This record gives sequence, C-alpha cells and structure tokens, in this order.
Amino acid sequence: MKQDGLLLPRYTGRPQERCHNGQVITLKPDLRWCSDGFEIRCWNKEVVRVAFSLDCCDRELMRYVATTGGITAEMVQDLLLESLEYRFGQSERVPHPLEWLTDNGSCYIAKETRAFASSLGFVVCTTPVRSPQSNGMAEAFVKTFKRDYVYLNDLPDAATVMARLPEWIEDYNRSHPHKGLKMKSPWEYRAELASNE
Repeated sequence: MKQDGLLLPRYTGRPQERCHNGQVITLKPDLRWCSDGFEIRCWNKEVVRVAFSLDCCDRELMRYVATTGGITAEMVQDLLLESLEYRFGQSERVPHPLEWLTDNGSCYIAKETRAFASSLGFVVCTTPVRSPQSNGMAEAFVKTFKRDYVYLNDLPDAATVMARLPEWIEDYNRSHPHKGLKMKSPWEYRAELASNE
C-alpha cells in the first residue's frame, strides 16, 4: 500500500492548515503579516524574550510583546489584537483577507491562538516544519535587529533591555534603510505609498 501511495496521511492531532511555501514579500501593505520570536541574553544571565508582528510589504514592526518568561499563546493573541487595532483602528476584524504567517512555535500553533486569529479574519499560515527560510522576512528582521541594536548596546539586565526596546524599535521603523524599500525606512516607505494613492 505504501509503494502505491494508498496510505492515509499520518495523524498529527492538529487540524490541517494552509502551509506557506511561497514568496514572503507582498507588493501592498496589509496583505500578509509575519511574526516570530527571539531572545536577548543579558550580561547578568537574564533572558528577554520578544515576539513581534511585521508587515511583509513595508517591513514596519507594528507591535511587540516582551517578557522574561516564555512567550505564551495569550501574549500572541494580544499581539494580534494590538496589531489589528494599530493598522485598522478599533475594528473587530480585518477589512479584507490578511495572512498571518508564523513558524510552528507552540504559542503560534496553539488551538486557541489559531481560533482567535481566524475569528479576527486572519488567514492562518505556518511555515513547513524545519524550514525557517519560509518566514524569511521575520528571520531577517531578527538578524538585523540583533546586529544593529542589541549587540551595539549595553545589556546589563532585563529591566534595562525592556526599557530600551521601544527606543530601538522606533529607530528601526523611522531610520533603518532597506534595500527592498529603495533604501527607505519602513515609515518613509509607508509615507511614500500613502502619498501615491
């Protein structure tokens, strides 16, 4: 039966969801948002964990959550809602289909998180297992953020890092040029798109 392809797919306990395996970038904002998490290790051995939402067109880091504990499904749900309100005001749902692209971290694939994202109108997409390049924009942001902000600053303890995160993120959005945005920062690129409408 295996040789003839007659076996059923292996049961994973999870409902089938759309797996993203194409190009991450979009040509217009608010068609696909991606999310990921990363750690910042402080000099006193404390660890700050950050999860963020990023637009796959203009690369703006819209919202983030940070903690010295683990990133939970509830924190990701808060991140989704804050990002929705940031881009669309007090709307209860996205105004058009919008993909939410993440890896397979437990906080992202939790049943409650997927259900919450779907209730807001998001199309939930995950990367194939062991394929971080499928969420390449989020991975590139993490690399850039660590290289240009984390590694260039003092990291004595978690409290200092948490206090500096808003400043670093605003600088990234306001001033960090991107080759894919014609060497403009995310906010400059968004302003240009808005002026051309």
